[in-house]
Amino acid sequence: MDELQSLSHDALGRIEAAATPEALEEVRIEILGRKGKLAEISKGMAKLSPAERAETGKQLNLFKQKLESELEAKKAQFDEAALTARLNSEWLDLTLPSPGVLPGSIHPITQIQTEIEQLFVSLGFTVLDGPEVETEYNNFDALNIPQDHPARDMQDTFWLSDGHLLRTHTSPVQIRGMKTLGPPLRMIAPGRVFRNEEVDASHEHTFYQLEGMMIDRNVSVANLIYFMKTLLSAVFGREVTVRLRPGYFPFVEPGFELDIQCLICGGEGCPVCKQSGWVELLPCGLVHPNVLKMAGIDPEVWGGFAFGLGLTRLVMMRYGIDDIRWLQSGDLRFAKQF
Repeated sequence: MDELQSLSHDALGRIEAAATPEALEEVRIEILGRKGKLAEISKGMAKLSPAERAETGKQLNLFKQKLESELEAKKAQFDEAALTARLNSEWLDLTLPSPGVLPGSIHPITQIQTEIEQLFVSLGFTVLDGPEVETEYNNFDALNIPQDHPARDMQDTFWLSDGHLLRTHTSPVQIRGMKTLGPPLRMIAPGRVFRNEEVDASHEHTFYQLEGMMIDRNVSVANLIYFMKTLLSAVFGREVTVRLRPGYFPFVEPGFELDIQCLICGGEGCPVCKQSGWVELLPCGLVHPNVLKMAGIDPEVWGGFAFGLGLTRLVMMRYGIDDIRWLQSGDLRFAKQF
């Protein structure tokens, strides 16, 4: 009984003095835990006489009830203090005046896309849109891409379970445009495309392109070069160094690669240009007769040119962005710079 009274006095004093919920929990475990001091006293009761054991057990239960009550009361104090602190920190004075408009920002890809759309509209082009989930016919077959072409491989294309796919370029919009509008035709098709590529500083699995096409009589490579130079001068606001080299694309003949000297490193070589000093920007060429036939257009009467512009890479060149992954990072600190 003396030991129990001493324990009671000590435990109640420690509960009162506990300054944190953690300190209170330590007292509870030390006194009421499976290996606590009350458990030790309970084990010693076997040595007592029946009368002593009955009286000690009664006092033990009373002490345990008192201790649990004091622990709950102290815990309630901590909970109330925590709630008060939270309410004070979250308190809002609704009578204060508004801090004003917090303006957002337009994503750099959207900015450049809008500029290019306005430029081509001024040149008589129509802006078209199309679905991001496409058929194999529109994405490959109608563009004269053979069945065994590497672009159809799973390494490049996200195939869906129903035989459809996520479009790998915006060229299917050209197919839809030719069938819907017919020649003569001037159109551009900006949009998001998808390719199953390994992501690095210059490659993303999701990026943005802008396809362009002109179908008319007597269209030549000279017409193509004129529009490409007009486009680049408008985007960069100055002359840029470019090179035109032969390129193979199933949907154009002849085909070209129009490269721009890397504006990140000035042509010296960096991760964006893969140390080459040049960035592939504008695959282009004269529309292949088979593509015209697939769209129901007579290639003996009509001809045209087509190009595919990498909007994402164009943004990187214009603003000096050295990693393509920033553009879809969702980091507002990045987006607000524009």
